[in-house]
Amino acid sequence: MGGKKDKDQAAFGKPVKYDPSFRGPIKNRGCTDVICCILFLLFIVGYIVVGIVAWMYGDPQQVLYPRNSTGAYCGIGENKDKPHLLYFNIFSCILATNIITVAENGLQCPTPQMCVSSCPEASWTVGENQFLQTVGEVFYTQNRNFCLPGVPWDMQVFKSLKQELCPSFLLPSTPALGRCFPWSNVTPPELPGITGNISQGISGLIDSLNARDISVKIFEDFAQSWYWILVALGVALVLSLLFILLLRLVAGPLVLVLILGVLGVLAYGIYYCWEEYRVLQDKGASISQLGFTTNLSAYQSVQETWLAALIVLAVLEGILLLMLIFLRQRIRIAIALLTEASKAVGQMMSTMFYPLITFVLLLICIAYWAVTALYLATSGQPQYVFWAPNASLPSCEQVPMNTSCDPMVQPVNSSCPGLMCVFQGYLSTGLVQRSLFNLQIYGVLGLFWTLNWVLALGQCVLAGAFASFYWAFHKPRDIPTFPLSSAFIRTLRYHAGSLAFGALILTLVQIARVILEYIDHKLRGVQNPIARCIMCCFKCCLWCLEKFIKFLNRNAYIMIAIYGKNFCVSAKNAFTLLMRNIVRVVVLDKVTDLLLFFGKLLVVGGVGILSFFFFSGRIQGLGKGFENPHLNYYWLPIMTSILGAYVIASGFFSVFSMCVDTLFLCFLEDLERNDGSLDRPYYMSKALLKILGKKNEAPQGNQKRKT
Repeated sequence: MGGKKDKDQAAFGKPVKYDPSFRGPIKNRGCTDVICCILFLLFIVGYIVVGIVAWMYGDPQQVLYPRNSTGAYCGIGENKDKPHLLYFNIFSCILATNIITVAENGLQCPTPQMCVSSCPEASWTVGENQFLQTVGEVFYTQNRNFCLPGVPWDMQVFKSLKQELCPSFLLPSTPALGRCFPWSNVTPPELPGITGNISQGISGLIDSLNARDISVKIFEDFAQSWYWILVALGVALVLSLLFILLLRLVAGPLVLVLILGVLGVLAYGIYYCWEEYRVLQDKGASISQLGFTTNLSAYQSVQETWLAALIVLAVLEGILLLMLIFLRQRIRIAIALLTEASKAVGQMMSTMFYPLITFVLLLICIAYWAVTALYLATSGQPQYVFWAPNASLPSCEQVPMNTSCDPMVQPVNSSCPGLMCVFQGYLSTGLVQRSLFNLQIYGVLGLFWTLNWVLALGQCVLAGAFASFYWAFHKPRDIPTFPLSSAFIRTLRYHAGSLAFGALILTLVQIARVILEYIDHKLRGVQNPIARCIMCCFKCCLWCLEKFIKFLNRNAYIMIAIYGKNFCVSAKNAFTLLMRNIVRVVVLDKVTDLLLFFGKLLVVGGVGILSFFFFSGRIQGLGKGFENPHLNYYWLPIMTSILGAYVIASGFFSVFSMCVDTLFLCFLEDLERNDGSLDRPYYMSKALLKILGKKNEAPQGNQKRKT
């Protein structure tokens, strides 16, 4: 046994030696991973430069405001009083191409478009008896101001229609996304040259783009229920705090109830599978009769399916029972650490609200990337070209179609009917446009790196605060006055480079996963089964690698917060320490996961049930001040409350989980560093000492630890 123990120590490092000067997170430390810190700062400077370049050359107005045929924006500038865009022939958007292509081109269609103050409210079509009348008589005097600017009053309607200066028909429309789209129940006019299922096309277009009415109703619902949503989020906050405080009192019974609950669920599953198997066995339903089929639901009617499920559940039940029998001591240690973590959080309640800082920083990173990407995507000078609805006519053959033109000088008296200078898109010949793809890749890398760095900062700061709690010999007297702020300043001052190093490793793996997902999406239609299997294996390997790096980084940040060493040394020390106590690690991890899952289920489920009964009007007799608001979609505030409760619970429990992991590493080092003697007393709680059967010759709170 002794030789095996020495062999394990050689493989996973030697135990930590006693250091009489160690008092928890060391104060005298130096900057770590300086080179990576400099690279990260240079990268951030470059990220800022990319944002400045995007701001200088970008034009996000094209996303926010629609353009007419001349490229002018509707709703701003000279068209300030005309916020809506009217398509002369909305059917050309449907018949010429598919809706995806139209959307990618900024909803530009091969038809004249103009800015209008309001969309048409009634159907109207130019009659045959109106062709010889003037534009003023047919359009202007009838309050149909839908002709292009500058059309003369005395121009014949027939001529204006031939040159597409005025629309030949109008449909009752609703503004959506700044554009006039027909109502879903409108009857299209009978027009020559238009074929196909127009009604279906209009319906698809409206279903995809016309969300105005829904958005208004959603806004009204939020306006009516926002304060009740805040009340629901307050309930989630209180429930999260109560659950963590509950762990301080009844962590043992709670964990026992959860474990017995899992055993009970598995036992019921075994019983149910046995009953199904027995019934199907009596019927003689066998898989040999069914054969192979792609209809997976058909396998529910054969006895072998339930027999296999019964065996799997029985094996899981047996493994869990054996773990309870042989690992009961380690489960008791895990329960004691959970109780200690609850005490640590109670001593430093400010740590529970640190996720708000992380959330704000994450929001800033995401917002900066989104704005920069939007500006980059809309960079370039607008380009205008000649266009005509019927370019194949003999009179249009001499006109240089698709060549550059000046939108301020529209062609007049041209032999080509409907010739116009229209907006085509943005030039891609500039320096920024040629480097657009590279700049967007730089932005994506910046997004992942900054997000991971912010998350690493939060983990390291919390680890420093909770480590100062564990290594305080006389609690709470020896706990620093401001442990969270001290850990925050210490981390930013000395370890920004180490955090950047760990975040960069994780970022590279995540980007590799994104690239692999993109390749898989593009090649999904042409892959054979072998290629799909290989791709699935690669994706699975990268997923496992990402999980491992997150686990390693998390423990490395704890070591950095305590000892102030660089990332590689901290990761190595954390990994070897955990491997020397691998069984305890697995038990604590699973017990903590089970407990936090139950906590999230309790908070989110409780808030969801209360929200459902309140917003659906099922709670009566609460008084006039507590009546549920009248809503269009009562499920909307319910889903908002559930999502908010999940975010709040995840934030609180992430702090608790970080506390457990930090105290666990400190506990493992305490076992190796000290022996309970007067000169080397343990720092762990009395509960842990009792479980381990150890004691301090220098009891905590009674004698001073020797220096």
